[in-house]
Amino acid sequence: MNKITAADLWEAKKDCVILDVRSPGEFLKGHIPSASNLPVFSDQERVRVGTLYKHTSREVAFLEGLDFIGPKLRFFIEEATRLAPDKKILIHCWRGGLRSQSMAVLLEAAGFSCQLLEGGYKSYRTHCREVLMDQDAHLILVGGKTGSGKTVILNELMDLQEQVIDLEGLAHHKGSVFGMLGQEPQPTKEQFENNLYECFASFDLKKRIWLESESQSIGQAFIPDAMFKKFRNSPIFVIERTFDQRVHRLVDDYGRFQKKDLAHAFKKIEKRLGGQHLKAALEAIKVGDGAEACAIALSYYDKAYDRSTIENGFTLATSISTIQMTDHQIAQKLILTAKKNGL
Repeated sequence: MNKITAADLWEAKKDCVILDVRSPGEFLKGHIPSASNLPVFSDQERVRVGTLYKHTSREVAFLEGLDFIGPKLRFFIEEATRLAPDKKILIHCWRGGLRSQSMAVLLEAAGFSCQLLEGGYKSYRTHCREVLMDQDAHLILVGGKTGSGKTVILNELMDLQEQVIDLEGLAHHKGSVFGMLGQEPQPTKEQFENNLYECFASFDLKKRIWLESESQSIGQAFIPDAMFKKFRNSPIFVIERTFDQRVHRLVDDYGRFQKKDLAHAFKKIEKRLGGQHLKAALEAIKVGDGAEACAIALSYYDKAYDRSTIENGFTLATSISTIQMTDHQIAQKLILTAKKNGL
């Protein structure tokens, strides 16, 4: 069977299905995007075998592992057939050891064409970190205060065939205390990094890549230190919108959520808003005055944005006046401005 390196994974997986044979718990913590989990051992079985290996002997652990695996052999073949009907698969475990090798031997005997990921998932994670530290990626940040429509503008840039990474989309969170509303559960820190790597792996790093200017933490997701350092050294185009325009957008974005959820989010920033402002916001929510509630929220987030811009040391490339422009026109202007600046 062939072995491939993590650096070759992006091309190799186009023609095969990735089978991650680690335990379900390992898979949930973090996995290669698009991989399917076909665990050799359950979480409990893995602990048992590992304990025997450490405290008894390799031979005893191996025999115990065979007892666990034996009744599952038919299931492995049937499940692999379901997941990869073309029978072309790439198998990996944690370090490219017995679990992946044993599965490959079994499936090759059943007529599958198998490849192994050299060094396993551990080597993939190492490669992810190396790529995320790549200094050759040409990043351009799209900044602006809350309600400026940065995510929508990034989507317009994508429609214009630009390379775009939607950090909030990857994180399943919009960044603020309201950012979890309407979102799927957040990925683990490890999975967020894997998803971020997947974006870079698919891009031409010689061409510009657009991202939203973010804090290092997006909810529970965390931008890696090396990547965030690159953010601080990247040009940032700041979208200028009027206060009223931003309030109107926020009402459209968040007005569909239940009042109790909005009130709960406001209570999370009570100390920063102050008791009187929180009381006014909760009353506005209660009577259905979304504009007033959003205006109160912006009074806090505008100050937080100004403070974050200074503390993070972002390089301000240019301010983009967009008061009378549509989101599509703003995206076109960003591209034009980038080209004029040699970006």
